[in-house]
Parts: sequence; structure tokens; C-alpha cells
Amino acid sequence: MNPNGLPDTRLSLDVETACRRIAPLWPLKNFVAVNPYFGLVDMPFQVADARLERILGRGLTMPRSYYRERIAEGRITRSDLEEALKEAGHPMPLPELERQIRSEAEKPSRRILLLSDVLGNIERKDWSRFVVERISQFAAAFFDEGQAMWTFPWKKSTFYASWLEYAALDKTPWMMGLRGVARKVRELPASAEEAIDWAVRILEIPGEGRVDFFHASLLSVGGWSAWARYRQWQAELGKDREETIREILAVRLVWDALLLTVRPGPFLSKNWKRAQEDLVSLSPPADPSRAVDLLLQRALEIGYQKALATALAGDAPSPRENRRPDGQAVFCIDVRSETFRRALETVAPTVSTHGFAGFFGVLVELLPFGGDVPKGHLPILFNPSYRIREIPSGASEHETHRLVSRRHRRMRLADLWKKFKTSASSCFSYVESFGILSAAKLVGDSLGWSRPVKHPDRKGLRENEYGNLVPSLDGIPESDRPAVAESALRNMGLTGNFARLVLLVGHGSTTTNNPQATALDCGACAGQTGEASARIAAMLLNDPVARRGLAEKGVVLPEDTWFVAGLHNTTTDDVELKDTDTLPPSHREDLRRLEEWLEKAGELTRMERSVLLGIRDTNSRTVETDIRRRTRDWSEVRPEWGLAGNAAFIAAPRSRTAGRNLSGRAFLHDYDWRRDKDFATLQLIMTAPMVVGNWINMQYYGSMVDNLHFGSGNKVLHNVVGGSIGVLEGNGGDLRTGLAIQSLYDGHRWIHEPVRLNVVIEAPREAIEDVIARHTLVRDLIENEWLFLFRIEDDLSLARREKNGSWSRMVPDGQDRKATLSLSRN
Repeated sequence: MNPNGLPDTRLSLDVETACRRIAPLWPLKNFVAVNPYFGLVDMPFQVADARLERILGRGLTMPRSYYRERIAEGRITRSDLEEALKEAGHPMPLPELERQIRSEAEKPSRRILLLSDVLGNIERKDWSRFVVERISQFAAAFFDEGQAMWTFPWKKSTFYASWLEYAALDKTPWMMGLRGVARKVRELPASAEEAIDWAVRILEIPGEGRVDFFHASLLSVGGWSAWARYRQWQAELGKDREETIREILAVRLVWDALLLTVRPGPFLSKNWKRAQEDLVSLSPPADPSRAVDLLLQRALEIGYQKALATALAGDAPSPRENRRPDGQAVFCIDVRSETFRRALETVAPTVSTHGFAGFFGVLVELLPFGGDVPKGHLPILFNPSYRIREIPSGASEHETHRLVSRRHRRMRLADLWKKFKTSASSCFSYVESFGILSAAKLVGDSLGWSRPVKHPDRKGLRENEYGNLVPSLDGIPESDRPAVAESALRNMGLTGNFARLVLLVGHGSTTTNNPQATALDCGACAGQTGEASARIAAMLLNDPVARRGLAEKGVVLPEDTWFVAGLHNTTTDDVELKDTDTLPPSHREDLRRLEEWLEKAGELTRMERSVLLGIRDTNSRTVETDIRRRTRDWSEVRPEWGLAGNAAFIAAPRSRTAGRNLSGRAFLHDYDWRRDKDFATLQLIMTAPMVVGNWINMQYYGSMVDNLHFGSGNKVLHNVVGGSIGVLEGNGGDLRTGLAIQSLYDGHRWIHEPVRLNVVIEAPREAIEDVIARHTLVRDLIENEWLFLFRIEDDLSLARREKNGSWSRMVPDGQDRKATLSLSRN
């Protein structure tokens, strides 16, 4: 405390710094990808690796054995290793590096220890796990969003104040032999800030190491810290304050201080003093094994970069004749669409495909029919500009109110029935009395004939009622529609030569019994499917008011051009067209041809994906049957591979990538800088889709290199906590973040490859540098090497931007790199 009795300002800044190192965790209802290292991007990748190695005992690379396997299969070559050495300026000769690679690295033991770690080492009892369990159980009750049957009594208080009440009554510490904890809890300071100050003084945490110690403390309950960081993120979007993450830190520090006071002794004091000395050793002895592992990681990435450069090099495909295409299809830039776009262009060469983020440039939130909480259908970096209501098509106001009442009544009855079935007083009697009546559904669910649980969007609605719901364009004022439509078209690169039918394709996934299902949906739509976004954009671009305004702005849509929305099911590779009844009769033949092309493209895509899914049969019917089974099987842990394998983000005209098989590993964003006035679209791409691509890439990266801290373990053991907050692995422990191991590994081999995102942009260097100079986050990502930036030169070769801001041309090494692009080779 300072002389005025207030918490020390420097201490408060240290707390803020540590809290900002934690990345937010979005809830299961919109489980969007987040870079788990988001709070570290202001430091170079190598520095973050050393810091995490020191804090967690695990850095940013895979085990040495992983890289040895990649060398053995030819994925990492000697030339890749040589280039990694050269790039790092490392004096080690290649033969010595190869000798080091063959030896097993010895991991250093000098990671930051919390007091609970030290006490656990002395008593041979996992006190850290005990503390995490107590905090996690309290947090699950405090943050609960409706899953618990009994209301938490102190929910209206702050996290720390509620914990004081809870901990004073908790008898678990006493049962574990910790006498006097409840009494000491009653003597603790009333505020979280004062509690942190008290704990720091009791633990005698040295000032030089406080930030790292706080960071380590937060990561010991990293899942709940990330959830609190999400709440803070959401509050800041609304220009509000939220300090729960500081209160979680206070509780974690107080637990360590309590352990020290109730378990005193010279042996603990001596070992804790040694841990404090390690804490202030901000420059521990260099670990040579880390340098080798980082070189191996760079060699892995260099191999992919060379393969990508080779794939993009060579003569550009012959430009299409400047005639009207037979169709245009705009897909989300999600890597799964790269495969489908390639297939569609194969079966329909006269159709042109385009790539843009799946919200299609319209910043909206959707208010579900009969609901009161809107869902964002836009990237989580943005705030919505408009609220769109979901309404029954063609229904009068009276009919709409009646349907709302019916839905609410059905949902209340369903909730009451669920509470009755699961209550302590009726669960056994229910099974004895009505269990036999559930036999048919149990068999149907087990055999995949029915869906075990109705999708939340359909609760309280019959199929015909749900199918009749449409977004209402009334949420976008008529005066705004031309500007919104123009922005959408220009950002999509569609300003002329329109086809009779222009398809806007959102995407979503179909899966059963999967708490993290929304991770397979559209990240550009905040973890929702892209259906609403595509329908709203199509309705807007078909709107007469918007079209008249577009013509005044110089974007003339032909009278016979109609926009139609579609939803790409990434599990089955079906594309379902929406609102086709609004198309004029003159376009029925166009629609029939489009549906036929989409069906054939889906078949080709399924056949390509079947290799990674382990489907051995080459019969297309058998493949289709197996893939559709996965959507209904409640025991299926791998319905699809999602964005596994993602490695590149390419912003360039489609002509640069058309006809090139990028193996479903690239985000393809159509962009022609010659049409970009003032490079406004380039700025949008580099500050939004590129950042989101980095988040997706690093979520997969972190889930693979350190699943314990940044993944979610075994999907089979997941238990939903808090209603839709997240999952526990098993019945306890910390809230898990990131992806399950089944999203990365098929039981025999890794499907994902941990390489940092390779961003390829075709635009003038000056324009790219201008965006970098004006945006700190973009500059940090590039200059600290959390992603690699390349530019397509005039001769279609790639030039890489170096850390110092210079550009160096990549020279192909003449090796066959096709296998490096594809993960199916294994």
C-alpha cells in the first residue's frame, strides 16, 4: 500500500499488464477462434517462446520427435534446415545441427513455481490441482448461465466478494487437512485490489518478477481467466468496464498466501525463497535445445513457403474472354471453400467464383424469432450497425404474435419437462415409469435415424414453421441501403459484368453431440452459420431501393441479375439454396443448372475430403453415405476436419490461384488493387480478415503445440459447464480452451500442421507498408513474426517482408514440393 492507504500504482499496472496477456474465450454458442497468444503479440515470437517456456515449462514448438518424423518422411529437407540457419544468423554448421536434432532435448526445470507448486513438491500432494478445483467449482457456479437447477446465492456480488462468502463456508480445505482457512478468509480485505496487495506482501513477490508471476497465476486457471477476459472484451466494445479477471487473479494469489499461512515451516520458507530467486532471474541461462527446436520449426515453415511459392509461380492462367459468365458464386474465405470452389470451377468452367468474408460486408445482428437477445452475424472485431428481425414470411401481425406465443409456450413446457426428468426427486421414478417409452428414440438416435437434440434455433418450432422464417430488411433504413450495398459489392470486387444469377454462399456445419460445434461454423459470422448473412445480403442487393441508389453511385446492376443465398454444409458439402421462390420465372432454367453444378461439385469435394476422413472406398455413393452418417452419429468425434491444415491467406485476383490445387489449406480472398480506390479495401483486408485468419491459425497452432494449456483435451470426456460457457475435461479441473485433440489428430497421425499463417497479398509495396505503419496490431503480427507476409511481384514470384521492413525475393529451390502443400500424403 502507498502512504495514503491505496493500492500501489505500479502494482496496479503490473496486474493490468498480466491480465492483458490473457486471450479471451468465446462461449460455446459462438465458439469463434481466438489466438491464444493474443496478449503476447507485442513481443517477438522467439521472446514469447522463451517467456512461455519459463512460465509454463512449454514453449511454442512441438516435441523434438515430431520434427524428426517430418525429416524422415522428407517434409523437412536439408535445404530447409540450411535456410533456417541462414535466416537466424546462427553460426552452427548444418552437420552439428543434424547431430543435435538426433539427440533428445533435455527440458529445463526452471519454470516459475507458485506457492502451491512448492508446497506440493514438499508434501508430495498436488496442492495446485486442489486450488484449481476449488476455484473452478466456484467459478462454474458464479458464472452459470442457466444450467444449474439452483440459483447461486451470491451471484449479484462481484466475483471476489462472492468468493469470500463461499470460501468462509467451504469445508473442503478442512477435510484436506488445511485448518483455519475459513477463519483467515473472514479476515481478508474486502476488495480485490487490497487482497492482491495483501497477498503480494505475504508471499513477498519481488517487484522485478511480479508480472510473470501474475501471468503464471492466471494461467494456472487459464480457462476461467480467459472467460473473464472475454467478459472484459465485450464490455470494452460497449465502452464499459469489467474487472472480473483482476478478481480471479486476486483469488488465485490469496489461495497461495493462505497456504503459506496455514502450512508454515522452515522447509517451505527455504524452498519458497529459492523459487523467488528463480523468479527474479529474468535472464536464465540460455537453453541450447530451444534454439534447435525453433530452427526446426522454421525449417518446417520454410518448406511450406517454398511449396506455396512454387504453386503460385509460373504463367498466369489465360484470362477469360470478357463475356458474361454463366454464373457467379461468392464463397466465404474459409479454407474449406477452396476445395469446393475448385470443384465448382471444374464442373462449370463458365462460372466464376469469388472469395470474401462470410458476413458479406453487412454488419448486422440477428434477433431470432420470438427472442430478446440478438446474435451477432459479423466478425467479433466489429460492432453491428443494424439489427435484423427474423419474421414468418407472409404472416400478418396477428399471426406473428400467435406464433411467438406458441413458441414460448412450447419452450416453457420443454424446460419444465426437462427439469422434472432431471430433478433429484423424480429422476428414478421417471425412468421406472416412462423409460420404456424412450426405447424407440434411443434406438433411432443410436443408429443415426434421428437427431438426439433439436438445434437451439429450432426449439419451440415445427419444421414448417422454422422453414417459413426469413430475415426482415426493415432493420436497415432505406436511406442507408445503397451505401451498404455499394460497400458490400466493392469489397467483394463485384462492380461489373454481372451474371444472371449471383450466388452468395455462407457456410455451416451439421454435427451431433458436439459441444464445440460452433467452432465448425462461420468465424466471420461470430460462430453462427452464414445463412442469415447470405440471405440478408442477397435481399439487400435485390432490393429496388438499394439498386436505384447503386446506379446513382455508378454501380449498375442489370435488370436480369438476381442474387440468391446459399448455405454450404461443410460436413456433407451440400449447398442448399434459400428464398428461391422470390426469383422470377425467367430464371428457373438458370436455377436448375446452378443446382446441378453444385451437386456435382459437392460430389467431387466429398471424394477429395474422404481421403483425410479415412474412408477407403472410392465409390462416390459409399463416400456420401458415410459422410452423411457422421452428421447424425452421436458417437462421432470427427464429423469433419474443420479448418485443420490452414496455412495461407491469399488476397489477390482469382486468376492468381485458379487451377492451382492448394489442398484446402488457404483462405482465398479475392482482391484486385487496381479497383481499390484509396486502398480502403486493402486496409479492411489487413485489419480484419487477415487478423481473423491469424486467430484461426494460432488457435489450431496452440491447440497442437500445447493442448494442456491452450487446447481442450479429449473430446470424449467433455462436460458442458455453465449452460454454454465452455467445457471441462471430465468432472473437474479448469475450464478448457481451444480445440480437442480429435480436431487435430486422427488416432494415427496429425492432420493439422503447426505452421504460422503465410499471408500473400498482391498490391503495391507502398500501399501495404502504409497499412502496416498505421495499425499497431498489424505491425506487431508481421514484425514480431506471428505471421509471415509475402507480396506477389509483377512476374508472379513471391517477395517476403523481413523483420527490418525490407523485402527479399523467394527463389524456388528446384525440389518437388507438391507433397508439402497436402496433408493427405501421410
